Amino acid sequence: MAAVYKSLSKPVNQKLEASENGTKKNKQRLLILSSRGVTYRHRHLLNDIASILPHSRKDVKFDSKSRLNELNELAELYNCNNVLFFEARKGKDLYVWLGKVPNGPTVKMHLQNLHTMEELHFSGNCLKGSRPILSFDAAFEKQPHLRLIRELLLHTFGVPQGARKSKPFIDHVMGFSFVDGKIWGRNYQISAARYLQAAVTKTSV
Repeated sequence: MAAVYKSLSKPVNQKLEASENGTKKNKQRLLILSSRGVTYRHRHLLNDIASILPHSRKDVKFDSKSRLNELNELAELYNCNNVLFFEARKGKDLYVWLGKVPNGPTVKMHLQNLHTMEELHFSGNCLKGSRPILSFDAAFEKQPHLRLIRELLLHTFGVPQGARKSKPFIDHVMGFSFVDGKIWGRNYQISAARYLQAAVTKTSV
């Protein structure tokens, strides 16, 4: 009550100056969890996503598949306003739920063509905790439901500036494309060595 009284007792001019001079923070926190029955590949994917999203919090497996409304209470308990839930069915099919807490919207997608970091063996090595650049295909602006999915992906995978455990660096790009009725997500490394080499070559010429 004391904090509320202090905020209400401030002069109006002081409040206006604070709102004009201060920067508006994007407070997004993500809760990542899965249902029981996920395979080892699903579990590795969950760990890979949690490792590149420093504003996320990974929780234990969710027991019930019929009472998904309890995810809202679980997210509010951990002070998260976004939920990324992996639901496994029949030991092979994986469904992904993207949701805003507590009033939605929520999108359910069937995950296909799954590749983890260990399977690809790429040489890319982004800094742990760095923020990504999100790139979306122009098709996300053409239909209303794709615009809604774009906003959910933006809030889920967009690491806000100054987030907990985040680093002030940007060294990878997460691209989302809509092709053949499917959403393709890829993670790219930003390599500055090529641009520096091209700049040196152009200067020497």
